[in-house]
Amino acid sequence: MGSFSTSHWLIVLAIVVLLFGAKKIPDLAKSIGQGIKGFKKEMRDEDEPTASTTPEAHKHVESATTNVETPKTTSQA
Repeated sequence: MGSFSTSHWLIVLAIVVLLFGAKKIPDLAKSIGQGIKGFKKEMRDEDEPTASTTPEAHKHVESATTNVETPKTTSQA
């Protein structure tokens, strides 16, 4: 991969182990994998129309935002 040799990758790996500890690395890798999986799922769902993009869902969102009170301002003399 590029200009990195095996010794460079070993140094990077040693730094990662020192920073996170050997016990945390599998948890870190698992959470990164879950994040990537979730991201791919959201990107796939974005392309497909879902129930949340129906007109009824938009009406629900609009009605929820119209019930917000506006802050009252005082007139400055």
